[in-house]
Amino acid sequence: MSHSNTAASKPWLLLFVTIAAIWGSSFLFMRVAAAEFGAFPTACLRMGIGAGMMLPLLAWRGLLGQMLANWKPILLVSLFTSAIPFACFAFAVLHITTGLSAILNATSPMFAALVAWLWLGQRLTVLRVIGVVIGFVGVVLLAGGQAALKGDAIWLSVLSVLACLLAALCYGASGNVIKERMPHLHPWVIAGGTMLGATLWLAVPSALTWPAATPSRQAWGAMAVAGVACSAVAFMLYFELMQRVDMIRTSSVTYLITVFALFYGALFLDEHITLWMLFCGAVVLVGTALATGLIQKPKNPSVTL
Repeated sequence: MSHSNTAASKPWLLLFVTIAAIWGSSFLFMRVAAAEFGAFPTACLRMGIGAGMMLPLLAWRGLLGQMLANWKPILLVSLFTSAIPFACFAFAVLHITTGLSAILNATSPMFAALVAWLWLGQRLTVLRVIGVVIGFVGVVLLAGGQAALKGDAIWLSVLSVLACLLAALCYGASGNVIKERMPHLHPWVIAGGTMLGATLWLAVPSALTWPAATPSRQAWGAMAVAGVACSAVAFMLYFELMQRVDMIRTSSVTYLITVFALFYGALFLDEHITLWMLFCGAVVLVGTALATGLIQKPKNPSVTL
């Protein structure tokens, strides 16, 4: 019996909330670290620290062989599940609030639904198509509001929003790949392998953009927490959750991540949460919930595309 089959019946709610609480804080720690390290070094070090924590655990559990036997697909998927997204978010949090970054991150389930429709042939109901449209409208409204707040740095704000959306698209695509093509792999193998792969992908751009000034202890501390807790621990928990429940429920953890990220940003970074941001965020979340099928029309036959 595969690991995914035995895990499917295990409790998942506490795991779900724990992941959201940990990942919600990652935007805070990335902001602190990226301010001194820069985007690529922040993403690379975060993944490298996480991989360094995971490899001894994989050796202890006798799972290194499984990782090595599947290194090619793991290396490929690590580009989209870790390397590109973490570099994008490390850049974005330098120019937009951590709360807005988290709201945009919450579009990943919507992208997951789109990828499942276009690539895997899963049918979308009319209600889910409407949800995709609503979600994108919310994103456009969010981006417009953010640009209006930034004045001379409008282009950086828009580029940061686009970076977050690219990261969310990568999450949605890679999540479907892992769920469909790698159900036989232990979640720790996927976690450790993708972090190690992302470290390799990011090594050269990180070396080329390494900061001239030595980062402070505060920046190193934020980096350590981001690498250990928000990467190694959170990734192990996330891929475990992915094998316990379906992809829609797994990816919907981003909704709760948003709540934690907004709270942490307001509490520790003195970020202002505007009514416009909350309204647009609600539009995005409602649209995404519809697109992923979390909100459905009960007891009526659906029209499919």
